[in-house]
Amino acid sequence: MKIPRPHPYLVVFALWLLVFSASSQIMIIAPILPLVGDELGIREALLGTLVSAYSIMVGIFAVISGPFSDRAGRRTILLAGTGLMTVALAAHGLVVGYGSFILVRLLAGVAGGILSGSAVSYIGDYFPYERRGWATGWVMSGAAFGQIIGIPLGVVLAGALGFRVPFIFFALFMAATFVLIFLRLPQPDVERSAERVTLRRAVIGYRDMLLQKEIAAAATAFFLMFLGVSLYVVYLPTWLEREIGATANQIALLFLVGGVANVLVGPQAGRISDRVGRKGIILASCIGLSVVMALTTLVVGSVAAAFPYFFVVMALVALRIGPFSALLTALVPDNQRGSLMSLTVALGQVGFAVGGTVAGVLYVGIGYGLTVVLAGSSVLGMGLMVWFLLPEPSLRPSTAAPVSSSPEASGTGGGTLAGPEAPE
Repeated sequence: MKIPRPHPYLVVFALWLLVFSASSQIMIIAPILPLVGDELGIREALLGTLVSAYSIMVGIFAVISGPFSDRAGRRTILLAGTGLMTVALAAHGLVVGYGSFILVRLLAGVAGGILSGSAVSYIGDYFPYERRGWATGWVMSGAAFGQIIGIPLGVVLAGALGFRVPFIFFALFMAATFVLIFLRLPQPDVERSAERVTLRRAVIGYRDMLLQKEIAAAATAFFLMFLGVSLYVVYLPTWLEREIGATANQIALLFLVGGVANVLVGPQAGRISDRVGRKGIILASCIGLSVVMALTTLVVGSVAAAFPYFFVVMALVALRIGPFSALLTALVPDNQRGSLMSLTVALGQVGFAVGGTVAGVLYVGIGYGLTVVLAGSSVLGMGLMVWFLLPEPSLRPSTAAPVSSSPEASGTGGGTLAGPEAPE
């Protein structure tokens, strides 16, 4: 089946819908865990494993899917991941106890691992480098829209109709994503890996990538990014409740405000980085964020102060996401981009898990004040690593050929990536 070249807006919308659906089904778990426990009779000590089971599978299958993405092409991976995620989310409607629930979360984690990095990898294949910030900023804003719209709606549905309904709801969105990708998104005409995927070759490929100074620095920076966010966010609600007197509803509203900041800043940051470069924006974001994080307990003395402060925090977080993701897409040839994005996602999962664990130990033993200082230090380390160790590719206008209309096409060479320019 030949697919006519889609408008850049359609490509961005399809990938945005994927990110919105995938992130919403992740974030909905935490607020409805009490409902799950009550209805299925699951002990509180086991409820957390429903979250960790998903993360573990994402980390494992992110690493596995990367080489397959480089070999089979992004379109194939997108279809496999969205198809499996649709089935996994729909299967949540059949759960009857802890065993069946953790099985469907494991299956969803497999799909999440397959999809990890796929949207950014497709952007790297489809758009020229000087338009990837614009595309990445909008696509990744899907997670913020999930925080603003998807989660409140999911919570309402769970309260009114049962905890299974939100997952079925998001399954419908994921199914629509699958159909849209199948009918309208072609396989970008870029070079694919010619080697058959084996465990040995995959391990060697990842090893060789990490032996490169720039790749090792990028992977470490991604780890530090998620480590810092985890150190800051995981115990922020607890500190606000116990020390500032915030209620659960106020904290929910706080995160909605953070999502709005992400939506307002993320796409614009990516667009601006297309014009002025990525590294300066990333460094400025990290310096500002490190200071704001570290001063949280000194500045935030009331619930009212927490709202504008958290808005600034999330705005600074959003400021670096699009530029950093776009920068990563240019560090390796076309036929290694999927492996790099999957590797960084897996390391990000590790960073977030480590941060959550360390934050718990620090919060109980010392308090939130030191935790936020360490969070800021981690963020600053990421910015310095990007500034000093990562190259900044040229933002000269692309002369690349247009994307092939055939979903089966494979490119004949690396270098400048094919794809239509995004509107100015």
